[in-house]
Amino acid sequence: MATTAKTLPKEVFGVEVKNHELLKLAYDSYLANSRLVGATTKQRGEVRGGGKKPWQQKGTGRARFGSSRNPIWRGGGIVFGPRGNENYTKKISTSSKQLAIRQALTLANQSDKILNADISTTGKTQDIVKFLDDNKLNRRTLIVVDEKTDELNRSTKNIQRVKLVRANYLNVYDILNADHIVLSAKSVDVIKKWLGGAK
Repeated sequence: MATTAKTLPKEVFGVEVKNHELLKLAYDSYLANSRLVGATTKQRGEVRGGGKKPWQQKGTGRARFGSSRNPIWRGGGIVFGPRGNENYTKKISTSSKQLAIRQALTLANQSDKILNADISTTGKTQDIVKFLDDNKLNRRTLIVVDEKTDELNRSTKNIQRVKLVRANYLNVYDILNADHIVLSAKSVDVIKKWLGGAK
């Protein structure tokens, strides 16, 4: 049975949101830390060919060149290009990250995006589709559980607008991008212990 999230712990879902720069930092750091470094370019010494001098040094009236793999030539090496070892990660302290998550959850709660519900499924996609339809969750939905089960994984993986995440892996990016957030009862306990301290 789904209920609205009016009784969520205030120390996590009802904090004062006064630092939007922290939310932006946490959002950007998630994207930066997820970035794959795959682009690589070759410098002039790594490009194949170019061993022969294109033309003689003097007497042609043209500029002197020693190699056709000069960076200013087409097919030449790349100057200051990506090398595949760039570090794009952005560090943010654990306390700041947790504060940002509390602020994001507070904003979601204030916008009535959060729903308390325990989802039961036999592993079929139609079980989740029926749950979403019954609760009018027709846009991007973040389902938060204390533990992922095989049934939940199977029933949610083929629904494009649904993302399943464990409570202790919540992040600002997923929270802010979700139009609806479904919290199981046990996930709220995990979040409260993780972010707000056990009371």
